[in-house]
Amino acid sequence: MLRVGLTGGIGAGKSTASKELAALGAVIVDADLIAREVVEPGTEGLAALTARFGETILADDGSLNRPALAAVAFADEESRTALNSILHPLIGQRTAELLAQAPADAIVVQDIPLIVENSMAPAFQLVAIVFVDEAERLRRLTDIRGMDEADARARIAAQASDEQRIAVADVRLDNNAAQESLVQQVQQLWHKRLVPFEKNLRERTPIRPRPIVVEPTDQWTADAARLIPRLWLTCGASALRIDHIGSTAVPELPAVDAIDIQITVADLDVADALADALASSGFPRVDEVTAEAPKPEYVGGEVDPALWDIRLHASADPGRPAYIHVRVVDTPGQRFALLLRDWLREDVGAREEYAALKRAAAARISDEMSLREAAQVYSDGKAPWFDHAFARANTWAQEAGWRASAH
Repeated sequence: MLRVGLTGGIGAGKSTASKELAALGAVIVDADLIAREVVEPGTEGLAALTARFGETILADDGSLNRPALAAVAFADEESRTALNSILHPLIGQRTAELLAQAPADAIVVQDIPLIVENSMAPAFQLVAIVFVDEAERLRRLTDIRGMDEADARARIAAQASDEQRIAVADVRLDNNAAQESLVQQVQQLWHKRLVPFEKNLRERTPIRPRPIVVEPTDQWTADAARLIPRLWLTCGASALRIDHIGSTAVPELPAVDAIDIQITVADLDVADALADALASSGFPRVDEVTAEAPKPEYVGGEVDPALWDIRLHASADPGRPAYIHVRVVDTPGQRFALLLRDWLREDVGAREEYAALKRAAAARISDEMSLREAAQVYSDGKAPWFDHAFARANTWAQEAGWRASAH
């Protein structure tokens, strides 16, 4: 199934987005509702809270008096830790039960206010935030909900900042205008991105964009910064390092709008063992790509072609094409991916030369060509330059005392 994290600051209108997603067919798992469910009268959760904090946290009808609980549970760090140790496992267990009940082809939207605060974003294949400027949220909380201004400001300040939310968001739903605008954005997200993403995920269909060279944007760095934590969570200790590579990792360099990321592993057995996990996380394998063309050995002699073996995966998300290159540590291809990136970052002349080459290669592609034909024309147009760049980059590395940076 496709798991989507939905979040937004207090007063942003997240509930409106959640209701529309439910109407479109999403399975909604609401963290706030679950948090209330696990402490209803007669539950294990309420019994544990009463045992820890006393019966003063109960209302006259035996239900939980939330303000009374807050007064004692947030009085000190020990009490806060005790509260979390009771509630979090119960919420996690109930969430897992609801996920297990969802159909295999479901689009599950987990409505969680504290995705950012609890560092949960990497657990989802896509994160959407409902975004409203802080001043507008304050107005809505005070004018519409009747909240005291000081209380509203305190609640906003206690949550993640707008910048922190934007940093983890694959999709930003702007709710600064009328509610109808938000509904339209949700509908477009559903039909144009979530539905095809789920289908690609279920069928393990990688997205391979047509090679159209576009001007550089800072968004590429931000997108890679979101993808890499997801890949770390998927790979765990199987990954030795994960790096943003390729043209989108080089500032001021035009590129095809697809993020390239390299996962370095100990051997190809590890790479193959990761295939299912990567596919389930939204990065199915590109089965026809198993090796790269060997480049001239910069220290002389022949190179075993097997050293250029690779496992290539690609994103199933139509809204963010990405290639995941899984290579073995210390092989020529693994090293060159890092070296080329760092060399092009430093050498303006080489960067401009490569940019011109990329544009020329893309210009040879006609509208009549299939995706496969277009990709081959683009690759063939760059191949001769890479053979020379391999030696030039290694000369630069020796002169500069290069060591691969970790980003």
